[in-house]
Amino acid sequence: MDIVCLDLEGVLVPEIWIAFSKAAGIPELSRTTRDEPDYGKLMRFRISILKEHGLGLKEIRDVISTIEPLSGAKDFLDELRSFAQVLILSDTFTEFAGPLMKKLSYPTIFCNSLVVSDTGEITDFTMRIEGAKLATVKALQSIGFDTIAAGDSYNDLGMIKQSRAGFLFRSTDQIIKDNPDIPAFDDYPEFLDAIRGVLK
Repeated sequence: MDIVCLDLEGVLVPEIWIAFSKAAGIPELSRTTRDEPDYGKLMRFRISILKEHGLGLKEIRDVISTIEPLSGAKDFLDELRSFAQVLILSDTFTEFAGPLMKKLSYPTIFCNSLVVSDTGEITDFTMRIEGAKLATVKALQSIGFDTIAAGDSYNDLGMIKQSRAGFLFRSTDQIIKDNPDIPAFDDYPEFLDAIRGVLK
C-alpha cells in the first residue's frame, strides 16, 4: 500500500515566515529551510528576532489567518486524495497549522509544537522527533507502506530519497542542481500526473 507524504510550506501554502516577515517589516525573518538546512538553528534565530521586536504568537496567527493556499493547491490536494492516501509532513507547528488545514479541507498533518508563555511570547519549540520527516517515512515503511514523498527544501531531501519515488516541487535552482536524480516540477497538473504514474 502506498502513502503520499507531502511537505506543506512552499508546496501547498506560502511560506508562513516569509509572509510574517513582510507583514511585520522584518526582513531577517524571511529565512527558511531553503536557506538554512539546520532547522534548530533557524528556529532559535527566529525566536530571538521575535523577542527583540516584542512579537509573539498572536501577531503570527493574525498573519496566518490572511494566508490562502497556493493557487491550484486545494484542487491538486483534493484530486490526489481521491485516489491516494496522503499525509502532510511539516516542520511547522500545530499552533500555526489549524487555519491552513481548514482551508485545505483538513488533510492529516504531522508537525511540531511551540512553547508559549502566558503572555504569548514564543520561548522555545518542541520537535515531534529529530529528523521528523525522514523518521516518519521510515516508520511508515516499517509497517508495510511504500512511500512517495515530495517537498521543496533541504529538510525534505531525506524523506524524498528514502521513498519508493520522490519529487521536488517549486524548489530552488540550487537544490534542483544538487539533486539531478530527483524529478522536479513547477505546476500542479504535471506533478499530479507524475504521482499518478508512480501509483499505477
